[in-house]
Amino acid sequence: MGSFMLRRIIYVIPALIAVSLISFLVIAIPPGDYVDRLAELRAASGDVIPLAEQQATRAAYGLDLPIMVQYWDWISGVVLRGDFGYSFSFNLPVKDVIWPRLGLTVVLSVASLLFIWVMAIPIGIYSAVRRYSAGDYAFTFLGFLGLAVPNFLLALAAMYVAFAVFGMNVGGLFSPEFVEAPWSWARVVDLLQHLWLPMVVLGTSGTASVIRIIRANLMDELHKPYVTAARAKGMGEFGLLMKYPVRHALNPFVSGQNDIFVDIVSGGTIVAIVMGLQTTGPLLLDALRTQDMHMAASFILMLSVLVVIGTLFSDLLLAWLDPRIRYQQG
Repeated sequence: MGSFMLRRIIYVIPALIAVSLISFLVIAIPPGDYVDRLAELRAASGDVIPLAEQQATRAAYGLDLPIMVQYWDWISGVVLRGDFGYSFSFNLPVKDVIWPRLGLTVVLSVASLLFIWVMAIPIGIYSAVRRYSAGDYAFTFLGFLGLAVPNFLLALAAMYVAFAVFGMNVGGLFSPEFVEAPWSWARVVDLLQHLWLPMVVLGTSGTASVIRIIRANLMDELHKPYVTAARAKGMGEFGLLMKYPVRHALNPFVSGQNDIFVDIVSGGTIVAIVMGLQTTGPLLLDALRTQDMHMAASFILMLSVLVVIGTLFSDLLLAWLDPRIRYQQG
C-alpha cells in the first residue's frame, strides 16, 4: 500500500504542473486583456482612456511581458511565496479575495458529498435487496426525477417553497448582518442554518445517480456463487450482505466520487448565482468577464488542484477497499 501511495503522489506532480500552465494560458491567450476591457467600459460611459495611459497601466500590471514570462512570474509567486498575484478588479491581492470564497466552496461541496453518501448508500442497498417492491419503485421514480430536474430550477423551486411556506430567508450562505462579520460561533450557526438548502439542491442529482449505481452493482453481486456459498455455510443475511456484496458494489461508487465532486463544484456556479451564494462560482464568472487574469487563473488552478487531490483520495480509498487493484498495479 505504501508503494502504491507513493506512485500516486508522484503522478500528481506533473498533473499539477500541467494544470497550472493550462489554467494560465486559457486566460492569457485570448486577444485583449484587462486594460482593453477597462478602456471599453470607460469608453461606453464617455470617459476615454488615453493610449499612453493604457500602455502605462499595462506595463504596471506586467501585461506587456511575453506570456511565458507572465506565467513564470505568477506560478513562481504561487509556489515560493503563496502569492497568487494581484486582482485588477478588486485592487487587492488575489489571496485576500480567494481564500474566504474557496473555503466556503469546499464546505458546501463536502456537505453535499456527505448528503449524497448518507442518502444514497442506504437507499441503493434497500432498492437492490427489496427490488421491484413498492419502496424500490418509489425511490426509482425519485431518482429519475432528481436526474431530470436541472439544479438551477430545483434551486428556484426550493427557494420559493422555503420563503412562501416556511417564511425563511434562504438567499446566500449568511444573514445580511453576518456577511462581512468576522468568524464567531454565531456566524458558524448562521452558516449552518443557511447551508442545508444549497446542500440539498447540489446533492440531489448526485444522490439519484449514486442510488442507480449502487442498486445495479449490488443486484449483480447478490447472484454470484460466493454469496450462495456463504449462505450455505450459515452466515447471517445482514452480515453477509455488508461484508461481501456491498463492499464489492462500492468499488464503482468510490471511483466515481471525484466525478461527483467535479459536478458539484462546476455545476454549483449557476446555483450560486441563482441563490446568491458567497462561493467561487460568481466571482470566477466576473473575473472571466473582466479578464482579471490573476484572479481567474488562481480560481481555476485552485479548483483544479481540489479535483486532482480528490482523484488521489479516490484512488487511495479504492485501493484500500479492493486489494486486487494494488496487486494489479505492482
